[in-house]
Amino acid sequence: MKSRGTFVLLLVLIWTIPMSAHDKKKDVQRGILEKMEAVPCGAKETGLAGLGALWGSVGVTHINSNEKLCPQYLLRTDQMDYEIRPLNLKHATILPIGQEGEFKIRKNEIILTMTQGSDQKPRSYEVVAMNPANPDSGPTSSSLSGDPH
Repeated sequence: MKSRGTFVLLLVLIWTIPMSAHDKKKDVQRGILEKMEAVPCGAKETGLAGLGALWGSVGVTHINSNEKLCPQYLLRTDQMDYEIRPLNLKHATILPIGQEGEFKIRKNEIILTMTQGSDQKPRSYEVVAMNPANPDSGPTSSSLSGDPH
């Protein structure tokens, strides 16, 4: 009887450990959108330059170039600051600054979902830069001078 109780306990433990080993909520991180900037992300070129050497030999090389601007956000967490840009620039949605969002990191992209508001659709963003948040600063200059005042 004692071995049967041990066997049942062992089965229960084996069944519960894999279920708690990988929690989906652990992958989700939270951050706050601190600011948005419009940054250059390419140029839209139209004109005759694409026709090659034929037009170039005649002297026709006129190109209209408009610099394209993309929204870039600063997503701040307790440990890191992420600079992100939308992957889909044609249908980029303007996000609310100062609001909290949940995100997952997969390879070089962030899948961000805003936690408040009516639009809580997950969207993919490209990670442009990562910087540690609140880097530890060394001793201040006043503590190095040795002056008690």
